[in-house]
Amino acid sequence: MFASIQPVRSLLAAIFVLMAGSGFLSTLIGLRLERAGSGTMVIGLVATAYFGGLVIGALRSGAVVRRVGHIRAFAAFVALLSASTLTYALLQHPLLWGTLRLVDGICVAGMFICVESWLNDRAEPQTRGSVLAWYMVALYSGQALGQLLLRTGNSDPAVPFELASILITLAIIPVCLTRSPAPALGEVASLPLRRLFEASPLGVAGAGATGLVLGAFYGMAAIYARRLGLSLGDTANFMMTAILGGVALQWPLGRLSDRYDRRHVIIGCFALTLAVSAGLAMQPRGLSLLALGAAFGGLAFALYPLCVAYANDRLLPSERVSASSQLVLLYSSGAALGPVGAAVAMTLAGNGGLFLFIAFCAAAMLGFGLWRLATSAPVPGAEQQDFQILPRTTPVAALLDPAGPADAIVSAAEPHKTTGKI
Repeated sequence: MFASIQPVRSLLAAIFVLMAGSGFLSTLIGLRLERAGSGTMVIGLVATAYFGGLVIGALRSGAVVRRVGHIRAFAAFVALLSASTLTYALLQHPLLWGTLRLVDGICVAGMFICVESWLNDRAEPQTRGSVLAWYMVALYSGQALGQLLLRTGNSDPAVPFELASILITLAIIPVCLTRSPAPALGEVASLPLRRLFEASPLGVAGAGATGLVLGAFYGMAAIYARRLGLSLGDTANFMMTAILGGVALQWPLGRLSDRYDRRHVIIGCFALTLAVSAGLAMQPRGLSLLALGAAFGGLAFALYPLCVAYANDRLLPSERVSASSQLVLLYSSGAALGPVGAAVAMTLAGNGGLFLFIAFCAAAMLGFGLWRLATSAPVPGAEQQDFQILPRTTPVAALLDPAGPADAIVSAAEPHKTTGKI
């Protein structure tokens, strides 16, 4: 297993350091705005700017990579992200910070495109699953451990931003020093959204709803925790616990969905997310808060790969990578709306409104899922593909799926060519 990642170890090191430096910024920025007296809606809009930048970057950054190459593009995105991170320490104003978060999202998406396309090129068909698994470990462990940097701002408010900038800058070293040749970046063929929804309404709606849920959580959960009276350290622990919980339950739930009708597992996860969110809306304290946070992360993080797997069960093999690329954009679009929806709910219903909003999203999907269960036939067990944990980053990540066929890539010279019979 370790031998399979030798060709890409520098890329995995880069993504770990990058996420350790940038993964906690959403939490930190929300907390700083809240401490400065910004309203809940302002905090939600600033969080939305980041996810909006991710969508823009996912759609546009590939052109930059094709123009100048992977290493130069990665270096440019890292430099801009590092400069943006230091700028937060110079002047605190919601409009400036919202603009910086938009830039951050574009840069992070560009860096993901560089790394994921490179991983896809270096991974052999027989090791693709291992490479993807290690990529997810590097991504989420870096993001979880990065939350601990929240503790460093007690003596000097600029220190967390400076440490984040240092880590982000260090992420460029493994990439620039790699001896691995950079690949040519093609484009992922596009599957019409109408065709995708006709094939799998539950998969499409589930991906969008999961974006709403996790966008709301990432954008506003730290504010929720601080308004409970938690210290910075305890807030960091809450965020880290939720992320690590998300890592822990994805694989067991995925294996369960391989054995049974996947719709039952998806509906069950939405039902349990509803129950856990209702518990968190009651604003528990202590170990109950951490336990519910871990359970929430475990359930909510599993929903996106479950929905992608179910959508793929309903598609032709040649359509699956194209569908996965569309689903990650749907997720990102939902994530861009989630913080605003949560901010409205918190304005109307108080601190617990964050998880009331999430509970509402889960309840809507629970009802939709039960309706689909009653009106559509299940996919035969023999026709279900194996569950695969997938990142919610950019369309290029879909190419890392071991089940993804090579003909789902369109060359840069033929950007409008599509594959698969639609």
